[in-house]
Amino acid sequence: MSRIGKREIILSQQITADITDNIVTVKGPKGELKQRIAEIIDIVKINQDNTTILSLKISENNKDARALHGLYRTLINNMVTGVSSGFSKSLEIRGVGYRSQIDKRNLILNVGYSHPVVLTPPEGVDITVQNNTNITVSGIDKELVGQTAARIRAVRTPEPYKGKGIRYKDEHVKKKIGKAGK
Repeated sequence: MSRIGKREIILSQQITADITDNIVTVKGPKGELKQRIAEIIDIVKINQDNTTILSLKISENNKDARALHGLYRTLINNMVTGVSSGFSKSLEIRGVGYRSQIDKRNLILNVGYSHPVVLTPPEGVDITVQNNTNITVSGIDKELVGQTAARIRAVRTPEPYKGKGIRYKDEHVKKKIGKAGK
């Protein structure tokens, strides 16, 4: 069995989970999330004990079953964490003249291109900007928050010579030495 998959998921008082037709629905104070469980010959079974504990069991003990066991346990646990406290990623912009701003719901980035880059976040993801260089991406879906933060970072990834670009907070960019002059 998977070490991660063996652990139980404990639900707090405000969170409810419902399992119908291989779809897990988790509701909490911040919203509602749904996850479809694969129907591969019913390898993974979800048991709910007295509405406060979820546990996953596998019917076979092969490599694929163990992988799915840990995967679905982690996905459901991320759903529970998301609807209770949410997720956030912080990014920072480094570079002379690089800045960002919010216009209605869109994020506008001025990062050295001849034009501003406009990004629209997906539904369920909020973007805030503090003092033009710090961006915070937050929401209840961990996958969407991470994907949106990665899309923002991909606009101008940190370059290795001066370190200019968009990076995650506390990300270390290994710098290279420039070419040797005569």
